[in-house]
Amino acid sequence: MLFLGYAAGKAAFAAQSRLGFPGGPPVSAAEKEHYFLDAATAQWMATATGLLGACMALATVTSLGRRLPRKAMLAGLAVMLAAVGAGAVIMAVDGFVGMGVGWRWYHGILGIVAAGLVAAMTRSFVVVTRRAGV
Repeated sequence: MLFLGYAAGKAAFAAQSRLGFPGGPPVSAAEKEHYFLDAATAQWMATATGLLGACMALATVTSLGRRLPRKAMLAGLAVMLAAVGAGAVIMAVDGFVGMGVGWRWYHGILGIVAAGLVAAMTRSFVVVTRRAGV
């Protein structure tokens, strides 16, 4: 649900050709100038990553997903963990300490929870596939 929510938020902003995330800090005009893609394209690409993340999450808990090559799944989960972890660190540091991005303390907590969920999902897949000999 986490990744589907992310995808839905990004799709909503893509439809409006806006950068950012609903409920997040506003994107300044100076930041918008640094994007090499227009806002709608960037947001639709982010929507696709959210949908891919949701598919990966489903694959970790279904028998069909356990039939996928373990090394490929672990590589994908490692990339997901790194991406979500990096976003969580930015949200938490800005939310609790302040870096000037605009995330609030509750965004920081959400980032920590999201990173914890992805870490637990990755760990669960590792344990289940090791035990099953997949």
